[in-house]
Amino acid sequence: MNAEESTPQIVVVGPNGLTVEGDDGKPEERSVAELVEQPAKVMRIGSMIRQLLEEVRAAPLDEASRKRLKEIHQSSIKELEDGLAPELVDELERLSLPFTDGDDGHTPSEAELRVAHAQLVGWLEGLFHGIQTTLFAQQMAARAQLEQMRRALPGGTKEDQVHRAPGPYL
Repeated sequence: MNAEESTPQIVVVGPNGLTVEGDDGKPEERSVAELVEQPAKVMRIGSMIRQLLEEVRAAPLDEASRKRLKEIHQSSIKELEDGLAPELVDELERLSLPFTDGDDGHTPSEAELRVAHAQLVGWLEGLFHGIQTTLFAQQMAARAQLEQMRRALPGGTKEDQVHRAPGPYL
């Protein structure tokens, strides 16, 4: 593994919804929406995790429930990684820390599960907001381009011109 592979990368999104230039000076032209390779899958898993977080908050959990939630949390992260571009997978792996004592059978506490689920829900909501921002910026750019094309048409109407029919008003 070289130094470039071990250095964590952070994806920064500009107001236009595109990722901004990285530290290496290379311009990145990928939108956040392009970084999510399977948006439907990511949305389904995000909804499931949000619902699980609400359930964890609503009722006390016994040891078996906590073990099951730990498994669901870990498998959800693995499934999410399948639907994301490598940049976002790296970010998710850095942010989703393992439960204490690793995978030696330790059952996480309710508080630990709440924090892990809340962190994942927050990350997903940030991702969804980034996608919405990208789509909005793309929509505005397309609208501006359409207006520019309309104005460039020969004999096209301008917004300040009023259409009047010849003849008397009836």
